[in-house]
Amino acid sequence: MQIAFCLYKYFPFGGLQRDFLRIALACQERGHAIRVYTLEWRGELPAGFDLRLVPARGLTNQRRYVRFTTWVSRHLAAHPADRVVGFNKMPGLDVYFAADPCFEDKARTLRGPLYRWTGRYRHFAAYERAVFGAHSQTAILTLAPLQQRLFQKYYGTADERFHLLPPGIARDRRAPPEAPEIRAALRSEFGLHGGYLLLQVGSGFRTKGLDRSLKALASLPPALGSRCRLMAIGDDDPRFFQGQARLLGLAERVSILPGRADIPRFLLGADLLIHPAYNETAGMVLLEAVVAGLPVLTTSACGYAHYIAEADAGVVLPEPFEQAALDRALRYMLNDEAARRRWQANGLAYAEHADIYGNAEQAADVILR
Repeated sequence: MQIAFCLYKYFPFGGLQRDFLRIALACQERGHAIRVYTLEWRGELPAGFDLRLVPARGLTNQRRYVRFTTWVSRHLAAHPADRVVGFNKMPGLDVYFAADPCFEDKARTLRGPLYRWTGRYRHFAAYERAVFGAHSQTAILTLAPLQQRLFQKYYGTADERFHLLPPGIARDRRAPPEAPEIRAALRSEFGLHGGYLLLQVGSGFRTKGLDRSLKALASLPPALGSRCRLMAIGDDDPRFFQGQARLLGLAERVSILPGRADIPRFLLGADLLIHPAYNETAGMVLLEAVVAGLPVLTTSACGYAHYIAEADAGVVLPEPFEQAALDRALRYMLNDEAARRRWQANGLAYAEHADIYGNAEQAADVILR
């Protein structure tokens, strides 16, 4: 079959983008042709992919997205595909991979009523309705049960249109036999001789709660805080958070690095993953940390946070979020070495038996049938 994949932007270090690539490759491995429509492609293009860079321009994102959709629709009319799979919400999809949260819920719970009179709201609400509305036949791939409940709350989407996927952890995230050597090499490379390395990974620093992490680091008692270094890695503009670190007196203890391909090294070299996200549909890095044996401190706003509790591989803070609770949890996790060793062992054991590796294959099953 000819399968067309649609996403607004591809870059190597985004969670949505990595999910797209794994699923597209899984379909290709079964002998199907892959066409990709996108506004921007950064990184290596897999062999055999038919990449179509859509020439859509506009002063606002919603204008660009409308023009993207129109261009793709016309191209598909002239060059049909057997399946159209979207990783962003838009009309005309056979299958949608629900990497993003429910827009309507955010608009009604996080914004004032006047927001629903804006052009931005009208655009994104209409595109979400095109996927989830009762008139649509789009099959929906979800990552967490909460997603289905929220979408059904606003759209009454039929149960049979949802397909819950397991996480799609890449097996190279598991701790290899040479993990101690990799850990020592990374810590030597960055001058981490003693003390603690706190790691935060994920593009979109605001959503991921990097501001919360900086406040928690600043709250530590001086004797403990002076032994801690925070590394944040992601494809985002770091300037606001670098300024926040300076204001908090943390400039020498905080490094913000651009997205990179060697995240497994950092997962093995760190002492704690901190991920106090405001909201997160899934949070793949949480499970990547678990299978690497890295204890996790996160919030229940993340779709995959329940795996941390299930594996007993760290601490999950309840909602509504309280900064003081994060501060206390960070201090507790750093001071309790025995607990960190238990969480590490639990995570490595969980990696041996948990059904957390089949995301791409099951998604390909849904797409192809």
